[in-house]
Amino acid sequence: MLHGLDQRTASIYAPVQEGLTKVDDKLRSLAETETSPVQPLLQYVTDAGGKRVRPAITLLAAQFHPHDPARPIFMASAVELLHLATLIHDDTVDNSPLRRGRATVSNSWSPQVAVLFGDYVFATSATFVCDTQNIRVIRRFSETIMELASGQLMEYFTAFDASQARDLYNDRIYRKTASLFCTASESGAVLGEAPENEVQALRDYGYNIGMAFQVGDDLLDFQGDASNLGKPVGSDLLNGVLTLPTIMLMERYPNDDLVQSLFQDPSNDGKLQKVVEVINDSTILPDCEQVVQDYSDKARQALQVLPDCDPKRSLLDLADYLIARRR
Repeated sequence: MLHGLDQRTASIYAPVQEGLTKVDDKLRSLAETETSPVQPLLQYVTDAGGKRVRPAITLLAAQFHPHDPARPIFMASAVELLHLATLIHDDTVDNSPLRRGRATVSNSWSPQVAVLFGDYVFATSATFVCDTQNIRVIRRFSETIMELASGQLMEYFTAFDASQARDLYNDRIYRKTASLFCTASESGAVLGEAPENEVQALRDYGYNIGMAFQVGDDLLDFQGDASNLGKPVGSDLLNGVLTLPTIMLMERYPNDDLVQSLFQDPSNDGKLQKVVEVINDSTILPDCEQVVQDYSDKARQALQVLPDCDPKRSLLDLADYLIARRR
């Protein structure tokens, strides 16, 4: 069992446990073989652990047909490194002091070091993709980096803009989150030598899992308390970021200027509390939960064309687990 995994996650990952161990070994070996000042940084981020959801999806998607087993391992390693690189940059942009209960790179070293190190990890992830020797997944990986960056830029340039529509939100969370899930599942299928209809089915699975994952994360901003969340309730709103609950609030009460008023005076705790109270006192959060469930159902439906086997059952179980993890 990989370090830090609960029993249910370990059960879901069982068909690819050996592959995930190899991915972890590859990540650790980066720090062990590096002798430059980058070494302690690599050691720090590769020791942080995590659920390894994206590399697990890559490896599971590759398991439906006979294939060269080495190539999905390279891709799964690249996917996890790309994810780590985005976290390093996101924490720097957001001035986040903690990640998974540990000090962020920007907090432990400096924002300047974090930006440069994030670039290093991005580049390292690309070298692993090149080891797959598959031009299709190399291109898709490059597109994903573009999508991730453009999603962050969209979030930055639309901050405190209450005129954003739901379509813009969906596009932003696809770029920021679901694009990497798409790449994990699609590239796994390609390297697993699946026929094209199965590649597209697994890509659809990744898209819907990724959208469910991000909407679910956005709901956490209004659920629980600050001590459990590790950040103030409503912190996305404080940063001018519109998520599905606030978009639904504006859709239902188009003549109410609660959000716009807050954006004009973001330091007003009373205005923030009012928005949070209205959302919690309505059916908005249950309706958002239904959106998460709908995405999860679509992910499960996408897998219907695939042969019945342990990897398919794991992907189905993962769709349920990613919803249950927040409850």
